[in-house]
Amino acid sequence: MRTRQAVLVAAAQVIGERGYEAATIAEIIHRAQVTKGALYFHFPSKDALARAVIAEQTEMLVPPPSDSRLQDVIDFSHQVAQALRDDPVLQAGTRIAVETTFSREPLVPYQDWIEIVTRMFTEARERGELLSAVNPAKAAEFVVSSYMGVQLFSQATTNRADLHERVTSLWRHILPGLAPPGALSHLTPSGRWERHAA
Repeated sequence: MRTRQAVLVAAAQVIGERGYEAATIAEIIHRAQVTKGALYFHFPSKDALARAVIAEQTEMLVPPPSDSRLQDVIDFSHQVAQALRDDPVLQAGTRIAVETTFSREPLVPYQDWIEIVTRMFTEARERGELLSAVNPAKAAEFVVSSYMGVQLFSQATTNRADLHERVTSLWRHILPGLAPPGALSHLTPSGRWERHAA
């Protein structure tokens, strides 16, 4: 497991620095300080390694359930925003997604994120936190696609320095279309993590 994690972190660092296409297995092996055989034991190809980086970044950020599943989605989005600024695995996963979007077989984390948000939205609807007309799967797809655009715009303009503010603005604009007034009044678009940090 230590070898696998070392390879994943090294791959994330190299891909984050050079991009998916320019990253080489040789450099990842050198950075991880493992043998070629050790790398290929865990990952039979560069494609498999890239997919593992994407899977790793998704799994580590799934929030535990709280008293508000809609607030959990908001908090999840801010946790991802923070990790996009600090975590090489998430940065690499996002870079892989962007760079391979228009390839024949794109390596994208979007579907995993959509499934996570769909589950949370479904639970939120069962608790009366979503408007009855909202389709959880369609809403999740809209939120994730909007989020990806926001984070790319933030990266292009401020190297993600303002991502937290942009994500907060995104939620302020879309929450009225998702939540009934009673639920809306209890939600924090800036995320609960900020209050805990303060």
